[in-house]
Amino acid sequence: MAAVSARSTSRALLSIGEVLAQLRADFPDVTISKIRFLEAEGLVEPDRTSAGYRKFSHADVQRLRYVLAAQRDHYLPLKVIKDHLDALDRGLEPADHANAGPRVPMALIATDGLPGPEAFGTEPGEVRLSRKELLEAAELDEEALSQLEQYGLVATRPGSNHYDSTSLVVARTVAEMSRFGIEPRHLRSFKAAADREVGLVEQVVTPLVRQRNPEARARAEEVARELAALSVRLHTSLVKAGLRPGLSR
Repeated sequence: MAAVSARSTSRALLSIGEVLAQLRADFPDVTISKIRFLEAEGLVEPDRTSAGYRKFSHADVQRLRYVLAAQRDHYLPLKVIKDHLDALDRGLEPADHANAGPRVPMALIATDGLPGPEAFGTEPGEVRLSRKELLEAAELDEEALSQLEQYGLVATRPGSNHYDSTSLVVARTVAEMSRFGIEPRHLRSFKAAADREVGLVEQVVTPLVRQRNPEARARAEEVARELAALSVRLHTSLVKAGLRPGLSR
C-alpha cells in the first residue's frame, strides 16, 4: 500500500468514517471495528496518508459492500469470500445466484464470428484463470489440456500460473473440435501456420519499431492489428475455398 498525497486524498479518497456513513444505509450493523477487522484479514487494502490515516477508494467501498453482502445474504465464511474476491480481481464476473462463485465472462466463452483489427494488438490477460477454471470454462479434460500444452497451443502467462483469455478461446475451440474426432495432436499444423503468419507480420512492422519514436510505434501497432485481422480472413477464405469442391461432389 502506497502512501497518498494530501491532494489526491481530499479529491478522491474517503476516510474510514466517511466509508462507514456510506455503508450504514445498507448495512446498519457495520462498525469501524468491523471495517478494521476486514482490513486485518486482507479483504480490503486502503491507502495510507503520510500520517498513517486510512484512505479508501470507490473500489475499496465496493469491495466492502461485496464482503458484507456475502456475509449477510449468503452466510459465506471469510475464506470463501476472499477466494471470490481473488477471482474477481483476476477478471471473473460475480455469480448470478447464491450458491455459485465468480464465473468466467460469457463474452470470452463465445467464439462466434471473426475478429476485426480492434481485437488484435491488445495485451492478453484481461482475465487470469487457474487450471481448474480453464478446464471448466473450456469443457476440456486434464489429458487434453496437457496435450495442448505439449504441442504449444496453450501456455500459462510468463512468470505466472494463470491462463489468459487467448488460452481459454483456444482450449474451448479444441474442445468443440474434439466432437468430430479431432485431437490436439492433429492441430500442430495450425500452430506452425500461425507462427509463420506472425513471422510475416513481424517482418513488416519491425522497420517501424526500430525507428524508436512514438508515432512509428503507434503505426506499427496499427499495422500489426490490420495484418493480423487480414491473415485470419485470408485463412478462413482459403479453408472455405478448399472445402467447397469436396462438398459439392
